[in-house]
Amino acid sequence: MRLVKRHIEPDGSGSVTLYPEEPEDMVGASKVFFCAILTDALQWHAHNLIRPSDLLTASAIRRVTSESASTGSTSSHRVHVNLTIRVKSLDFDPQAGQLHVSGRVARENKHTKIGQHHTLDLELNRNFTLTKEVEGKDGEQGWDSVAKEQLEEATNPQKKAEIVAVVMEEGLANICFVTQYQTLLRQKVTMRVTRKRDGAKRSAKHDKGLEKFFKTVLDTLLRQVEGLIEQTEEAKTIPILLASPGFTAAGFLRYASERAFATSEKLLQSLVKRKAFIVVHSSAGHLYSLNQVLKSPEVRVKLKDTKYARETRLMNDFFEMLRKDDGRAWYGPKEVEAAVEEGAVGRGGGKLIITNSLFRNQDVATRRRWVRLVDRVRKESGGDVRILSSDHESGKRLEGLGGIAAILTYPIVDLGDPEEEQVAVVNGNDPP
Repeated sequence: MRLVKRHIEPDGSGSVTLYPEEPEDMVGASKVFFCAILTDALQWHAHNLIRPSDLLTASAIRRVTSESASTGSTSSHRVHVNLTIRVKSLDFDPQAGQLHVSGRVARENKHTKIGQHHTLDLELNRNFTLTKEVEGKDGEQGWDSVAKEQLEEATNPQKKAEIVAVVMEEGLANICFVTQYQTLLRQKVTMRVTRKRDGAKRSAKHDKGLEKFFKTVLDTLLRQVEGLIEQTEEAKTIPILLASPGFTAAGFLRYASERAFATSEKLLQSLVKRKAFIVVHSSAGHLYSLNQVLKSPEVRVKLKDTKYARETRLMNDFFEMLRKDDGRAWYGPKEVEAAVEEGAVGRGGGKLIITNSLFRNQDVATRRRWVRLVDRVRKESGGDVRILSSDHESGKRLEGLGGIAAILTYPIVDLGDPEEEQVAVVNGNDPP
């Protein structure tokens, strides 16, 4: 999503205007799939950003009924209006590619009165404005630290890129960034390459055209990777998938390796040296085949260091520590809050693990409770905070523990109420 306008006051009040412009902002969860499950960008980002009690402004169609003063007859027609509602609930329709946001009209106009119920449909290529307010000691916090982080994810997704992928065939290359939530097409390269035919001259002409194509693709790829590294240092370790039918991807890697050896291009030499390029098979060089590539077991094994895989390992490590019962793994709201209060989720390995669903709670005080906990771990204790998606396997496992868990910096054996027993882990299974 593109950030059109942002005005957030120091106290957290303010509004942002967003524009969903990528097709992946609208497609259903099954369309863009990475490491078993990916949620579409609009559902993920907007669903996280928009909370109950927020003000949402978007274009809408209202049916207006008018009565003739002379005859008393009535007629109705549809009008386009900008409506502002106080958000009450959200629902995603994967078939229509729309996020339905329901609430009551908060600002009156000549077609609607305050308090009337309405549902706004957020769609591709249509602006919407989200306003968050700051109220009272136990009221809304406006754009708190978690909301600002989610806004950054939504509007600058390349910072969260996990993989660079080049889906190609002779004469066509799609260079993409794959994030945790969507696939972004960064550049498409098309070039006419003469078909390989019998005869030395015809074969040489094909080879020359293919080399020119490889050069263009590699130059474009290096510019994209360089820009990604400028966004985040983590990009230096991001894998680059080269996917194609036949031997095109392998030929491209051979060209890149030879060029790295023959030139002084530091970025290219670094990529080749750390074996960043991974050649895989795809059914075609078109973008749609990337879905198939990312789902393959071969790729999932090779990409074991991506964010989603790291989160899965994090939950596996947590459950292993829980089974050991060494006092460093705790779950549940009371226990985790007690651990944070003790300063045990801090520097030196402390991790707060929490699902994003807790920040969408209908109750304002509950949402504020978790934001404060996140801020305390990050700012005061210096611990690590991992916010997991409740739509992913790792997040669903965490949901079964109350949506919150912690790995402590040092063991504590008496966090819980002594009269309550911790749920046992039986036969190696996760607790309910």
